[in-house]
Amino acid sequence: MVEPDTDRRWRLRHLPVLLGASAALAAVAAVVGGVTGGVTAALGAAVGVGVTVLSYTLTTVVLARADQVNPQLLLPLGVGLYVLKFSLLGVVLVAVASTGWPGLIPLCLGIVAGVAVWTAVHLWWLSTVHARRPRG
Repeated sequence: MVEPDTDRRWRLRHLPVLLGASAALAAVAAVVGGVTGGVTAALGAAVGVGVTVLSYTLTTVVLARADQVNPQLLLPLGVGLYVLKFSLLGVVLVAVASTGWPGLIPLCLGIVAGVAVWTAVHLWWLSTVHARRPRG
């Protein structure tokens, strides 16, 4: 078994792969949005992916740090971040919807695509790359 602090970077080792996949998705989302709905849809789709990336990266970094400092902080910080992020997302989506901005639907689709790709790539990373790492 590997001691918790012998490899201090293990908690964030997957992040570059996830960020790379998300950047590629944002580019694809912008192109698809641009082709199907113009500049506004392109912006909405790319920003939607960005919202997901920002949310998931924040959670990853905060929880990795909490685990390093005191693993008992994981549950309260995880739940607190979850409530904060979804409350903020709801407020932002309602505010954007109230403006009648035509990029709202592409924004929402970008968020959904971001969640799907982030989750799929993370599962791939865990089942292939991480699974092959030697255990002490």
